[in-house]
Amino acid sequence: MSADVRVYIDGTGVSLPADATALDAVRHLNASLADAVVAGTRAITDSRGLPAASDTPVFGGAIFRVVTARTAAAPDDDLPD
Repeated sequence: MSADVRVYIDGTGVSLPADATALDAVRHLNASLADAVVAGTRAITDSRGLPAASDTPVFGGAIFRVVTARTAAAPDDDLPD
């Protein structure tokens, strides 16, 4: 039996099992937001704004944010000369 840990998603605290992932935390807070992460239209970042993989393990006090996913830049061919 794993103890629960408190993590924060977009400033909202949630309690999850210690073996949960960042995506589990987002899903616990908002299932449609988690679906958007899976679809690639949203992304998870850590407290510093660096990308966090969906399977990142949670830990007590972890802070995650859900942001708009960046799209790939246009190929160089499309840039003006």
